[in-house]
Amino acid sequence: MELEVLFEDEDLLVCYKPAGIATQTAKTTEQDMVSLIRNYRADKGEDTYVGVIHRLDQPVEGVLVFAKNAAAAAILCKELKQRQFAKYYYAIVTRENLPPSGVLEDYVVKDGRKNRAMIVKENHPRGKKAVLHYQVVNKIDDRSLLDIRLDTGRFHQIRVQLAGRTAPILGDVKYGGTKTGQPLCLCSYRLQFTHPVSEEGMDFVIRPKGTEFLPFFEET
Repeated sequence: MELEVLFEDEDLLVCYKPAGIATQTAKTTEQDMVSLIRNYRADKGEDTYVGVIHRLDQPVEGVLVFAKNAAAAAILCKELKQRQFAKYYYAIVTRENLPPSGVLEDYVVKDGRKNRAMIVKENHPRGKKAVLHYQVVNKIDDRSLLDIRLDTGRFHQIRVQLAGRTAPILGDVKYGGTKTGQPLCLCSYRLQFTHPVSEEGMDFVIRPKGTEFLPFFEET
């Protein structure tokens, strides 16, 4: 598999992550984004350091930024912790009566044994606040394309919050979505952050490549 690079300089590497490949995995026999980048840098005769700043779930496609040195990684991780990254997603759901826009606020916990998230009450000892904004931007038959902006970055956040409104993402069988034979319909299509060295505003936008997304973008 070939690495798709969207931007590169001496500090950063911004890449497209296809659905089905992990950001980083402990399985030595499984290819992930980190191993792809290490091989890419090795082929160019560079230091093979890869700083993982944020992640996407394995079934999710979209934009990821990696650091090429420890100094850049430290600054980007601080930005992320201070919520200075802006992350936007497209998702397809099949609930026809979903309000056209809204803010979803929940408290969620991660169940490590089942590798899934759950919505819990605010007073749950492990509950973490999860907030996102969404807007329906297109509809085809019973399918709605949502444009989502994440305020927080919790484990499986978008997936569990939409499922909690009986609007699971198409193809997300883990959270009650309809099986399609394709990856779940969730794409991190836009990422904004500040360059750790130049302090320039960085903004990267892609179009989803998943089969189920294609009809929504044929006329644009």
